[in-house]
Amino acid sequence: MDRRHFVKQASAAAGLAALNPFGLRFEANAGKKYLTDRVMLGKTGIEVSRMAMGTGTNGFGKSSNQTRKLGINGLSGLLRAGFDKGFFFWDSADQYGTHPHLKEALKHVPREKVVILSKTHASTEKEMKADLDRFRSELGTDYIDIVLLHCMMDKDWPEKKQGAMNFLSQIREEKIIRAHGVSCHTLDALQSAATSSWVQIDLARINPAGADMDADVTTVTTVLRKMKQSGKSVMGMKIFGAGKLTDRKDECLRFALAQEYLDCFTIGIESIDQLSDLEKRISALS
Repeated sequence: MDRRHFVKQASAAAGLAALNPFGLRFEANAGKKYLTDRVMLGKTGIEVSRMAMGTGTNGFGKSSNQTRKLGINGLSGLLRAGFDKGFFFWDSADQYGTHPHLKEALKHVPREKVVILSKTHASTEKEMKADLDRFRSELGTDYIDIVLLHCMMDKDWPEKKQGAMNFLSQIREEKIIRAHGVSCHTLDALQSAATSSWVQIDLARINPAGADMDADVTTVTTVLRKMKQSGKSVMGMKIFGAGKLTDRKDECLRFALAQEYLDCFTIGIESIDQLSDLEKRISALS
């Protein structure tokens, strides 16, 4: 190796280290990626914007920061503004109480132009049927694109949720939903999701510091790579570590975009200014 080539390589490595204070190795050949890229979710046939408009920041008891701060008209307007910018993937949940807000936004946006994700705590077929009927009424739509079993923590969740899973499989055939999966909040649950043939989409906690994740970064990424290799779609959440890494947004965004097993991710958006800030950061990083 000649001196010029050595210096060039050393400079590149130093630059990467400066942008990567967490000390993690980024995946090679990630290419340029943007939040509004259109990406396909595994084998589902569903195309989404790379970033979903999250509506459940600190979501619990059928409310969230978005519902508490913005109300129906405010959150509806934010979703519509995001749609105009190219964000057509909307992330909701029964727990967040945001279905009526999406319903209001759908009065102004063509239903077929957006992808709606919601989440349920149902376990039995009866509970799942009741939830899906209610969800569709609350959303004002005949179908829901993606339904996830929300916040799986037990290793044996596939056995405990069998009734709900069977019903979701049935109504997917009837085109009432287009895809199903889980969100996981423990390593045991995540590993079970990786081996379940029923899971089409997994929503997993991932960021470069391991903040609010199911295990350390290396362990989690190993499981997520296996998911991706088996044909599942992997969707990220807690990209900023549930708010613990907001002073390191650039590093977190760079990390998320560099993970080739990660199809897309959701970030809780609470204002137009916040959305614009993320867009500017991505442009600067690319």
